[in-house]
Amino acid sequence: MASDETCPVCRTAEVVCGKWTLLLIRDLADDCSRFCELERSLAGISPRTLSLRLRALEEQGIVERHTFPEVPPRVEYALTEKGRALLPIVEGMRSYGEEWLGEGSSAAVALAVA
Repeated sequence: MASDETCPVCRTAEVVCGKWTLLLIRDLADDCSRFCELERSLAGISPRTLSLRLRALEEQGIVERHTFPEVPPRVEYALTEKGRALLPIVEGMRSYGEEWLGEGSSAAVALAVA
């Protein structure tokens, strides 16, 4: 992806266009989740990829990791304020998908045929 460090759209795309990123944000929108819950909700993601994405989002200040001193240890992930600020993007994508890519739409049919 070409990057223009002065363009806010480019900078935002650098954050959210990583594979699985927006789906992780979607899944963390309502509450915190454990690793295994995220893994189940994201069918097809490998544990290694999930771990790497969560770590990258944590480093960017989008996700926070909470470790509980229990046996066995419990770890939960939640969106930070910076992460919650991305929710309108996810909601916009949901609205667009429902309106323009829903079942029976010409765009959905074209994608299915391609």
